[in-house]
Amino acid sequence: MLESTRAADTIVLDKTGTITTGKMSLADMAAVPGVDAGELLRLAGAVEDASEHPIGAAIAAGARERLREDPRGRKLPAVESFASTRGLGVSGVAGGHAVALGRKDWLESQWALAVPAGLAARAADAEAAGQTVVFAAWDGQVRGVLMVADTIKPTSAEAIRRLRGLGLRPVLLTGDNDRAARFVADAVGVREVIAGVLPAGKVEAVRRLQSGGRVVAMAGDGVNDAAALAQADLGLAMGAGTDAAIQASDLTLVRGDLLAIPDAILLSRRTLATIKGNLFWAFGYNNTAAIPLAALGFLNPLIAAAAMAFSSVFVVTNSLRLRRFRPAGHDTVMPAGTAR
Repeated sequence: MLESTRAADTIVLDKTGTITTGKMSLADMAAVPGVDAGELLRLAGAVEDASEHPIGAAIAAGARERLREDPRGRKLPAVESFASTRGLGVSGVAGGHAVALGRKDWLESQWALAVPAGLAARAADAEAAGQTVVFAAWDGQVRGVLMVADTIKPTSAEAIRRLRGLGLRPVLLTGDNDRAARFVADAVGVREVIAGVLPAGKVEAVRRLQSGGRVVAMAGDGVNDAAALAQADLGLAMGAGTDAAIQASDLTLVRGDLLAIPDAILLSRRTLATIKGNLFWAFGYNNTAAIPLAALGFLNPLIAAAAMAFSSVFVVTNSLRLRRFRPAGHDTVMPAGTAR
């Protein structure tokens, strides 16, 4: 693991929960003419409420909040036959309607549904502003679009600047659309973006980088990141993330501040340098110099004993220098699998 921190030249960063807070909220919505906004909220919120995805949770919470002021007193109905397609969308029966929510291409290919031009234009504007869009359809027609917004962590831009200073090339890897991904990438200073990747595709994206000769470190926090974290040469899990991501990683950051990543890499590199220095004094100095000279009679036994003691003192003192390390961030690091 320590060798990997020295050799890594590329760091792949998940977007949601790593560069951004992961605390999404329903920012806006739009319905096609003739569709009541409250009905869109009611059906979309009900189906997404059965999902465990952060985007689904944001839509469900936003729908509940807005329906509290609904003059008709509508609430989220129960859902039957719920199904989730990882990275693409969800479906179910709610309020007597067959409802599907997800990506535009998924609704078009899986459900043979066409997105109206007006909704597509509204979605494009939202994506250009860095929002994630989810199209909602029921009873065979796309009826609306919901926009979910996330916020960038205040330390992300500084963390990426420090990662570059350590010789690492940052890459943003996300399942979000390209426009939303590039909005975030531009805000924090990442030039290389791999967007629109399904969960299984994250592993393949890491493999492609490795096959191109790169030594890859990866940081992520979700279940969808676990396999890619295991594939990377160095996996870094955000401590606020899922257990699957933590178990698959090599290092776990206790909190979610992205500044902990350059701190962890810098501390690991210094630790490795200290180990190598200690090995020189413990083996090279004693075995190649002190012991042979004493055996050949060129060194007084008292001086040889003092020299060997000095090497031990040096090793301990050199190691204690690591206690003076002060991270720029406020997080600490622990081995993967350690209880938080």
